[in-house]
Amino acid sequence: MATIADPLPRRSNPLDADGYERVLSVAAIILFCVVIAALARGYPYWAKIPSAIWVHLATIMIAVALTPVMLLRRRGDRPHRRLGTIWVLAMIATALISFTVRNANHGHFSFIHILSAWTLVQVPILWWAAKTHRIVRHRRSVRAMVTGALLIAGFFTFPFNRLLGQFLFG
Repeated sequence: MATIADPLPRRSNPLDADGYERVLSVAAIILFCVVIAALARGYPYWAKIPSAIWVHLATIMIAVALTPVMLLRRRGDRPHRRLGTIWVLAMIATALISFTVRNANHGHFSFIHILSAWTLVQVPILWWAAKTHRIVRHRRSVRAMVTGALLIAGFFTFPFNRLLGQFLFG
């Protein structure tokens, strides 16, 4: 007996954001808002913040702000590549500047600097994967970078008596 098969569900564009990337985007937006709130609460102390920390905050805020845009918008077009280049440069600058920010650990490197070193290795690989159209590798690298170097590192800027944590909770 012959049956009429249900039509196959339409497959969405494989470049579209999936559930994990949507979660990463929401987490990046939350992190951005929490950092803004911490900075607003710390306004009376802004003059005491060293310039290296301001530059570090500026570059990371560029990367965090671009993250949901990059993860949720159309991919592979010229704006994606241009915004991606800005994101890559912001991530590299953030990682490099972080090596000058050691006052939270009495002038020594801390655990979070491992993520900075990892970023300096992984971001060029991520960029190269995009340039050579290795989409699966690029996507995997972006997800890992956002998870580790942005969100996990971002979380660790609040506890352990760190500047943003003092502003937000102090």
